[in-house]
Formats: sequence, structure tokens, C-alpha cells
Amino acid sequence: MSKARMRRVNEVLRQVISDAITNDLSDPRLEMATVTSVDTTPDLRHAKVYFTVLGDEQAKQDALKGLKRAHSVLQGKVAAETRMKHTPALVFEYDDSIESGMRIDALLAEGEAAGQGESE
Repeated sequence: MSKARMRRVNEVLRQVISDAITNDLSDPRLEMATVTSVDTTPDLRHAKVYFTVLGDEQAKQDALKGLKRAHSVLQGKVAAETRMKHTPALVFEYDDSIESGMRIDALLAEGEAAGQGESE
């Protein structure tokens, strides 16, 4: 399957799951959860759904529990709204790329401030 088609499939799945979380679920643990991306296997049998949530470690764990509890609803929504021969089995994972980016920014700013202090 072409990379462009895989990107489109992943984006459609991300949109369907995001809409379902926003409009079809009333779990308070998912109020601040955002689906950041979906990574589907080439055979379209499995899909990792990456999410982020505002809050501490407890909020992350609560959101993951909420997503796991809503798994069948989300799986059904994907099946109903996509025209795929096989509906991929959804697996949820926390996306720590935003936190990693913030740590890198902080380290760069720290290094830049230390560099400016030495040149003065």
C-alpha cells in the first residue's frame, strides 16, 4: 500500500476516533484527551491510537483507562464510518512527543542562556 494512502487511512481513523470521543462519549476522564495520531499496520489489521491529555500522570492513566473502557464503542464507530474490508483492532498509547519537545526546548533555552552569560 502506498505511503500516501496509509497517511490518508491514518488521518481518517484519527478524525473518526476524535469525533467519537468528543461527541459520543460522556466519560469525564476523556474531556481533556486529544488523539494526536494513528499508526496503522500495512495490512490494516491493527492501529495504534496515540493520545495526549492535559494534566499529571494520574490524568494520563485515567484517560488510558477511559479509552480502554470505550474501546468497543470506538471500534464500532470506526467500523460504521469507514469502508474498510477489515476494521483495525485499536490499541491506545500515550503520546509523549509533546513533553519531549518541551524538554528539548527548555534544554536549548538553558544552553542559550548559559552561552550568552559566557560571552559577556
